[in-house]
Amino acid sequence: MPLAFHLSAFTIMSTIKLIDPITDPRWDKFVENHPFGLVCHLSGWKRVLEESFKHMKGYYIVLVDENDKIKAGLPIYEVKSWITGKRLVSIPFATLSDPLISTSDEMQNLLDFALELANKLGDDYIEIRALSSSSLIQCSPLMKTNQYKHHYLSLEIELDEIRKSFHKMTKRNINKGMRSDLKFGETNDELDILKFYKLYCMTRKHLGLPPQPYEYIKMLCDFLFSSKLGTLLVVEHDNKLVAGGIFFKFKERFSNEFDAWDRKFDALRPNYYLYWEAIKLAHFEGYKIFDFGRTSQFNKGLMDFKRRWGTAMVDLPCFYYPESISRKIGEREKSFAYNAVSTLCKRVPNFAFQIMGNFIYRHLG
Repeated sequence: MPLAFHLSAFTIMSTIKLIDPITDPRWDKFVENHPFGLVCHLSGWKRVLEESFKHMKGYYIVLVDENDKIKAGLPIYEVKSWITGKRLVSIPFATLSDPLISTSDEMQNLLDFALELANKLGDDYIEIRALSSSSLIQCSPLMKTNQYKHHYLSLEIELDEIRKSFHKMTKRNINKGMRSDLKFGETNDELDILKFYKLYCMTRKHLGLPPQPYEYIKMLCDFLFSSKLGTLLVVEHDNKLVAGGIFFKFKERFSNEFDAWDRKFDALRPNYYLYWEAIKLAHFEGYKIFDFGRTSQFNKGLMDFKRRWGTAMVDLPCFYYPESISRKIGEREKSFAYNAVSTLCKRVPNFAFQIMGNFIYRHLG
């Protein structure tokens, strides 16, 4: 497969090719200026993924004009596993993601290149995740699914008005947290990251979910904090960490990506206190959107929790090739294997839980 070819039928002197965003200064500038650009599109994300997970390799497909300026881009990663197979995914472990496109024609040409790449690499399928770009991805031969939802809160009104939109249960729990002698803070300290990770593992175990490896979380924090693109927010009670969250900050979005809380302190509502203080911080710093992230449509409890914060909800479609894989992916969370892993997560001894998570995430993407 050639690394670049001309698209004379699409537009005069346009070229589609692969670039390395880590060494190409055009890429991050393009992401920052594109309306669909998110943290996960930046070159730092590629560095973190490839250094944390040896089963991943990123391919950045771009369309450039006659002046060699990037017009559109599709970051896509080969994820290789002897358990889950080989596939191309755009973009692994990104809560929100989009092809960076402006027209359906751009998407079709990027997809044609990705299909050719998948054929050359011998990959089994392609998965493309979307948020804002979904109306432009009506491309053959992709199949659309809607198993995930996205909740977000507009911050473009006064805080009092935002709070009025909350469900009475949420307001009651916030008030309880505010009366509970909790202390909220912002930190980038390495020791605090480790404390948070231990609490994160406790939370994931309770939920029946494997924890992502510490090395990945630590490298992601290093990238975010050094670039001022994220922060760790914590809640303490009597100098003990009882809740925390890693938040991304990029353009107009303030996004919750990882959170954790100590169930022994549920009566103090530290998770509600964390979210309310994070919303206040995001509003104060001038962000327009507070992201509550991605939720499976099968997770009714989490859907209700996010809805009660007065959020808007939109589909987070995924697009697949071939069509047959979309049906398998759509039924994954109802499968025997998924439920077996969830049960094992809850029952495995604490000392083995992180080891289990490290193994599982070496096969995911």
